[in-house]
Amino acid sequence: MIPRRRVGASGLQVSALTLGAMTFDRSGPFGAIGSDPSELSRIVSAAVEAGIDTFDTANVYGESEELLGRILGPFREDVVICTKVRFPFAVGKSESLPPSNTYGLSRRAVIRSVEESLRRLGTEYLDVLWLHMQDRSVPIEETLVTLDKIVQQGKIRYFGISNFMGYRLTEAVLRAQMRDLEGPVGVQLSWSLVERGAEQEVVPAARHLDLGIFAYSPLARGFLSGKYQRGAVPAHGSRLAEWRDEYERYDVDRNWAVLAELVQVASEHNVPVGAVAIAWLLAKNRVASVIVGARTEAQLRENIVAARLVLTRSEIDRLDKVSKPDWGYPCDFIQRFEPW
Repeated sequence: MIPRRRVGASGLQVSALTLGAMTFDRSGPFGAIGSDPSELSRIVSAAVEAGIDTFDTANVYGESEELLGRILGPFREDVVICTKVRFPFAVGKSESLPPSNTYGLSRRAVIRSVEESLRRLGTEYLDVLWLHMQDRSVPIEETLVTLDKIVQQGKIRYFGISNFMGYRLTEAVLRAQMRDLEGPVGVQLSWSLVERGAEQEVVPAARHLDLGIFAYSPLARGFLSGKYQRGAVPAHGSRLAEWRDEYERYDVDRNWAVLAELVQVASEHNVPVGAVAIAWLLAKNRVASVIVGARTEAQLRENIVAARLVLTRSEIDRLDKVSKPDWGYPCDFIQRFEPW
């Protein structure tokens, strides 16, 4: 069974793997990479059976909240449901600007978004509400006071921060402490062997502030799954075939070297390549959960292998070395004398 981990300094416990529901949508902005509707119940059932009790969605994922809430209905009291606020609810595409109170982190937008997510999910409370991205147009105190009130009302149990700059993350935590308000318990961030930018500022800040880390996109849009070959066109229907700009960003010498090392480690353990990439994250300090997506039950079962895969210190060092970024100043200067 997949173990549970504590989220930072809070009392919240989550499964080491979280099932991400972005691909549950077939009509919204991510519909092109959405799962077949007939697969959804099987995917969730397989997750629950394996011990995954934590599920992540967002209002901007189109129909995902409604579909996930319907499937999780029978399990509601035994699962952790996470959703997000910041961007407008979206089904299909529209060229018109949405009403101002439907997006952002203002008091009005947050309250409206929470109420609508509760309705779509068919639940009376959210276990975790993530601030999906920073909003410089709104004072962080306004957002924090609003969230504190919603926690007191019992509509959310905890909240966390996602896609914030390191200094904005730190500001949110310190402002909450200064005002004696509920503060964030975790940070959700993009982190993988080919996307290690979070390690420069956000990961150290989260560790210093005792926040739990939720890593999303651990396979870099599927690039680290092992199904892509250098020089070959991405297979029709794959995520990177749909998002060619993402593929072109990953299609560089360093990333192919990372993938080659992953393939080697996976062969030594006789496990799927993607499982090694996820296990590398699970071995990192303060990681509470790694968010895995799956368009099919088979993909989910491959990802679940990571939960029981223990990499050696030598294997982790090999992967760290081949994927190490050029940090630049001041990180490169500081690390000559101490870890930053």
